[in-house]
Amino acid sequence: MTKAQKVYEKVNSLMEGGTSRPDAFKQVAGEYSQPVNSIRGSYYAYSRGATGAGQSRPRRRETTPEDALADARASLERSIAAIDLEVEAASERAKEAKAEHEALRASAEERKATIAARLEALT
Repeated sequence: MTKAQKVYEKVNSLMEGGTSRPDAFKQVAGEYSQPVNSIRGSYYAYSRGATGAGQSRPRRRETTPEDALADARASLERSIAAIDLEVEAASERAKEAKAEHEALRASAEERKATIAARLEALT
């Protein structure tokens, strides 16, 4: 069993026990007396190999003009989708900010009155 596999299994067993992933990395790093980033690297290096997620796609032998145009088109389409996601995220942030503003405004008088009453009690 490789060290990376041991790290992977220890981290996963800690996480199954309810430990968060960052805390599991810290705990295993302490056991091995190594930096957390080293343990994290071992974990992900093994996980990519064990799950097959790290395997690369086959490369093209040559890029044809059609391939280049298809790649450019796909990139531009991803850009359009990214803009839509940015607008959606900004809209969500605006709704949250508006809700926070309204909640603060609604409770402002009551909070000020409570603080003023406590201030009065101190004098």
